[in-house]
Amino acid sequence: MDISAPLGWTVSVTEVGHPDALLLRRAYSEELIRRYHDRPATESEIVEVTGDGVDVSEPSGVFLVARDGATPVGCVGVRWLGGGTGELTRVFVRAEARRGGAGARLVGAAEEVARARGVSRILLNTRKDLVEAIALYGRLGYRPTEPYGDDPYAEVWMARVLAGSGPTGESAAPDRTGG
Repeated sequence: MDISAPLGWTVSVTEVGHPDALLLRRAYSEELIRRYHDRPATESEIVEVTGDGVDVSEPSGVFLVARDGATPVGCVGVRWLGGGTGELTRVFVRAEARRGGAGARLVGAAEEVARARGVSRILLNTRKDLVEAIALYGRLGYRPTEPYGDDPYAEVWMARVLAGSGPTGESAAPDRTGG
């Protein structure tokens, strides 16, 4: 599935082991580690944080890669949590490709895939220091929600009801948790 994105980008579901997906997953991990510790990431830290990606591989989830032509420039994962709920994760755009709506389009592509899977509500969590991500999610309609999960680094939890994601395309019921 290819989805339109900014500046002629394409966004497509990609196996997490594909070289483009692995490149972006490692870049995402390196940036998270560097920002959290305020120092360069070690190779062992990158490998540990990158993991195997099974949580964003079918049947547990899906991973999307954005490309500008043949160049991988961003990624996003969605985990299937069940009960019509998904979780946005690993939202990342390479520094040289940021601005101009890239992050918003990438999240939109993930939401489109989730909606097609019957997901009516998306959760996410992030760290307080990732202020750009928090601002992006707020602009896209994500709202604070109750903490969930066991991610030791999660400090901010947000949710969004996906319009038009009901079983016959109608809007989903209102989110009662603030999302």
